[in-house]
Amino acid sequence: MLRLAYGLRRHFFVVPLWNPVSVLTANLSSRSSSPQRVLAAVASLSAISSRLPSSSSSSLFVVRWPQTHHFLGRMERLWTNGSLGRNKELVERLQLYGIIKSKKVAEVMEAIDRGLFVPPGSAPYVDTPILIGYNATISAPHMHAACLELLREHLQPGMRALDVGSGTGYLTACFAMMVGPEGRTVGVEHIAELVDFSINNIKNSAASSFLKEGSLSVHIADGREGWPDLAPYDAIHVGAAAPEIPQPLIDQLKPGGRLVIPVGTVFQDLQVIDKKTDGSVSIRSETSVRYVPLTSKAAQLQSN
Repeated sequence: MLRLAYGLRRHFFVVPLWNPVSVLTANLSSRSSSPQRVLAAVASLSAISSRLPSSSSSSLFVVRWPQTHHFLGRMERLWTNGSLGRNKELVERLQLYGIIKSKKVAEVMEAIDRGLFVPPGSAPYVDTPILIGYNATISAPHMHAACLELLREHLQPGMRALDVGSGTGYLTACFAMMVGPEGRTVGVEHIAELVDFSINNIKNSAASSFLKEGSLSVHIADGREGWPDLAPYDAIHVGAAAPEIPQPLIDQLKPGGRLVIPVGTVFQDLQVIDKKTDGSVSIRSETSVRYVPLTSKAAQLQSN
């Protein structure tokens, strides 16, 4: 299947060309996007696809849009083989296109097999979010890689990390690999079934020893309140979009630490919050994103 990945503001989406209009209609919420330009690109790439050999039917095209994230660059074609690739091949593709920049992040994402952290029957090595039940998702691999890169200097051996909305446990396991047994990694998730699922996933992964030895733990709790018992944290990641930055997470951030969180409702930005040694914070927007909302358990389970 030929698919189009197009940038809206500084993010991109993957669109199957066999049904572009319905997907585009759902995602054209960006203030700087142009439906005419997107549809023109779809038409152009459809024409290109008709001239490609049948072996390229699983290609993915990435198109540069105005103000797109630096991940994208010029138009490129990313190949996925018939089996959709293995974990190592996924990591290599993310390196090739500049999403993974450091050796450390590449090593960790190779060690933690994404295939262990998705529901049965999913396609773990495709760069797309996957539904995990309970109106939640596991983020696309490029977002995991981006967040690991943003937090890399704050995930050094011996440091403390908090993963809010830890879901299936994938990024929590990656954090544990980075801070090591001398560090401390905490996952917080308010859906008990997902906590059980994530613990089982971690037990089957390269991070199992950290869980057994106690340097990694996953808890049932409202992530908006963080996990004060083990604060302060050098790195905090939030895997769902908050309407505003929760103050408890800022309070639990160590001076010199970094919080990465999607913020917004209709329009969302991945925000990077750095706490200075005097306790003040600086905030910048890294890229536009689309995450499920960070909300109460009841509201999440009732959402459509």
